[in-house]
Amino acid sequence: MLLYPAMKELLKNIPSRYLLVNIVAARARKISSEAEQEGISLEDKPVTLAIREVASGALRLDNAEMAEEEAQSAFDAPEQEGEGAPATAEDEE
Repeated sequence: MLLYPAMKELLKNIPSRYLLVNIVAARARKISSEAEQEGISLEDKPVTLAIREVASGALRLDNAEMAEEEAQSAFDAPEQEGEGAPATAEDEE
């Protein structure tokens, strides 16, 4: 199986394969979320778009850390009033 862009090219912008996976996954989730909120139909999969951003140099380690923090803060955002998480057995005690 031929991987394009080549892993060697991707690792020029992000020094570790493991870090690359995490950054691409976080960016892909953000792309998917933004497309869903705006009602946009994506022609390519979010992971493909994120990998292309890394290959082009638009997504690098320095700007990816900020994007990952934004994605994490959005994920950790408290739920709006009236939409709380379901009660667990611990909550009932």
